[in-house]
Amino acid sequence: MIRVALDSSQEIPVNRVLTLNIADSLEVAKALSTQMRLNMFLKLLEHPMNVAEVAEEFGIPVSTAASNINRLEDAGLILTEMVPGSRGTQKLCATVISRIVIDTVVLPETHADSIDIAMPIGQFVDCSVMPTCGLVGSHGIIGELDDPGAFYEPERAQAELLWFRSGYVEYRFPRRIRSDRALESVEISMEICSEAPLYNTNWPSDITLWINQVEVGTWTSPGDFGGERGYLTPDWWGTHQTQYGLLKTWKVTRTGAFIDGRALSEVTLDVLDVTKSPFITVRLGVKADAANEGGLNLFGSGFGNYPTDLVMRLLVREPIDG
Repeated sequence: MIRVALDSSQEIPVNRVLTLNIADSLEVAKALSTQMRLNMFLKLLEHPMNVAEVAEEFGIPVSTAASNINRLEDAGLILTEMVPGSRGTQKLCATVISRIVIDTVVLPETHADSIDIAMPIGQFVDCSVMPTCGLVGSHGIIGELDDPGAFYEPERAQAELLWFRSGYVEYRFPRRIRSDRALESVEISMEICSEAPLYNTNWPSDITLWINQVEVGTWTSPGDFGGERGYLTPDWWGTHQTQYGLLKTWKVTRTGAFIDGRALSEVTLDVLDVTKSPFITVRLGVKADAANEGGLNLFGSGFGNYPTDLVMRLLVREPIDG
C-alpha cells in the first residue's frame, strides 16, 4: 500500500499512470459515471481530504460521501488510510493518479500452442544505418547522436529507442521448435514509426521486414509521433522529440503474409524455410530507394506507449499422423 501524508492540507505528488486494457475498464468507467464522483476525484487530485471534509465540500451527508469514496477506492482510483483524528480515527482519502489510460489495442496473450520470444531492441546482431540516427536508454543517450558508430557501442544492449533515416537492423531469434511440432505461422510484433527531424505526424516512411533474408513486405508508416509524452517515455526525453509509435504485427502463414490481419504479400512459410538454421533472422529497415524514405523509430519496453520489446511468436501444432 502507498502511504499518504497524515496532514490533509499537504499536497501529494501526482505521478501514477493507471493503464487498463479496454476489457478491464468497466469498473473505472462505472466509478466515474456520476458527476458527483467525478468531482470528488478531481478535488482529491488537489490534496487529500477525510470523509467528513468531502461531505462538507459537496454539501452531502457523511454516509453518502463514504459510499462514493468506497466506489472510487474499489475501482483503484484513490487510496485511503485510517489515521488518528480529533475524535478517534478518520478515513483519509487521496489519489496519486495523474493519467488514466484505456488501451484499445490488446497485446497478444500467451497460448499453450505458441512460443513467444521477446528480444530487446538493442540486441541486434548486424546493422547498417544512415543519419539521422541514434540510440537512447532509460537514463540517457548511448554514444553520439547522428553517429552510426553508436550502434556498435556495448551499451547498445540497453537501448529502449533507436532510430535511423535509412538502412537496417537485424536480429537473430532462437528457433525453439521441437522436432515433433509443425510450424503454422511466424508473427513479429513491435512499436514502430517514421523518423523525422524532431517529430512530424505527417511524415510517411516505407518500412520493410525481412525474415531469413526473404523480403516479407513493406508497410508505410504515416508519421513520427511527438508533442505528447508517451505513457512509458522517461521525463528526461523532451516532448519535442519522438515519443511513441504504432503497434504493428506482421504474420507469415502457409498461405501468405499479413500485417494487422491485412494481406501484405504472397510470401509463405515454405519460402522462409525456418528449418535450415538454429535461429531465425529478422531484419527491419528502410531501403535507400524507398518511395517514402522517411526513416524508422523502434521502441523497447521502456519507451513509447506499449510495454513490449520486439516479439516473435511461433504458432505450432503437433503433426497429424497418418
